[in-house]
Amino acid sequence: MPHKYLLKEFEEFARSAAEPNAMMLRVSQRIHAHIPRYNWVGFYLVDPKDHSMLVLGPHAGSFTPKPTIAWSEGLCGSAASGRRLVVSDNVTEDPRYIQASDLVKSQISAPVLAGSKVLGVFNVESYFMSTFKPAIEREFVENCTRIVARCFARSLSLDLVNA
Repeated sequence: MPHKYLLKEFEEFARSAAEPNAMMLRVSQRIHAHIPRYNWVGFYLVDPKDHSMLVLGPHAGSFTPKPTIAWSEGLCGSAASGRRLVVSDNVTEDPRYIQASDLVKSQISAPVLAGSKVLGVFNVESYFMSTFKPAIEREFVENCTRIVARCFARSLSLDLVNA
């Protein structure tokens, strides 16, 4: 399983990553390239102009996602508004699911948090049902989210120092 190898790589990259966008792009591209059952990997970020919306951020995948998602819709919106991990083992049976591709069967969405503040959502979709049912899959996504959140926190504290 590439999970441990990728987490180690992300931790090392995060130590030198100057800004969160580079970290999010790296996470998205590397996971998409190395975990074939993850067909779309990416981030939705809180819109700075409208905090009730998520806007598409760095991502990698085999289809074009929805460019914006309200906090009141979709699995990403549920993850953001509930500040918790959301998993759907079968999106066709989940009324919250926003269809971007009819090939997607399961999805996991995890909020990127700075304390209690939501900065965005890490979203992964799969063409296989129950991809994220095993605890190891959920832990991997949550660990990736924590690494990105630390990168945001470092960036935010640098912004405060340089202000």
